[in-house]
Amino acid sequence: MAELDFSRLAVWLSTPHQAMLEIAHDVGYRRVVLDVEHGLFDLDATDKLVALARALGMAIFVKVLGPETIPIQQALDMGCDGVIIPHIEDVAQAARVTAAAKYPPLGGRSFSGTRPARYGGAPQSYYDGENRRTRCFPMIESAAALADVEAILALPTVDGVFMGPSDLSLSRGRGAYRNGPEDQADLRRVAAAATRAGKPWIMPAWSDAERRLSEQLGVDFMVVIDEFGALRWALTEAAKPV
Repeated sequence: MAELDFSRLAVWLSTPHQAMLEIAHDVGYRRVVLDVEHGLFDLDATDKLVALARALGMAIFVKVLGPETIPIQQALDMGCDGVIIPHIEDVAQAARVTAAAKYPPLGGRSFSGTRPARYGGAPQSYYDGENRRTRCFPMIESAAALADVEAILALPTVDGVFMGPSDLSLSRGRGAYRNGPEDQADLRRVAAAATRAGKPWIMPAWSDAERRLSEQLGVDFMVVIDEFGALRWALTEAAKPV
């Protein structure tokens, strides 16, 4: 049996579930996304989960509460490897919002002597290093963001984009996301724009079909299992007759 390849896979958490994070690590996952926007996180629990992920050697990304400065800075101050920013519309808004993820002169992030700075002051090399290390991924989940995707990817404060296929389908007037031809066309456009910009794109790929297409289009990494879905699947499997 071939060894599983976790190099481009990530797990999605909706609660500060330390045991699930540890189990995911033991299984082989090395990336985790925290859905703070729709999940059940407070600052203290999120901080502890970030510390655990870092101690385990896992890359950790936070989908923040919204396109605002404070949630972005809080996630990065905890030591997250990147932020995923929802509710992005046009490129002008994206430029304003993503500036919070980068220190001057690139952006407008405010310094905090917390975990990334090892709880002290910092030389200039720290600011330059953080700008390189942390990743800022605005979401492409609206018709307006899709229309401006090339310009959004060209922003110096943007390191790549994160697909939001369900909201994108709703915003485009197609109703519920089905991974149909029009959904796939949107994905191809985003993937092509990211390739031309030389920047990564990320996909929540819950099905085999989504994973196959994403891999064909050069996805950087895919979120392939979510906390609630994993629990539902396990409970369903356990109830099947023998």
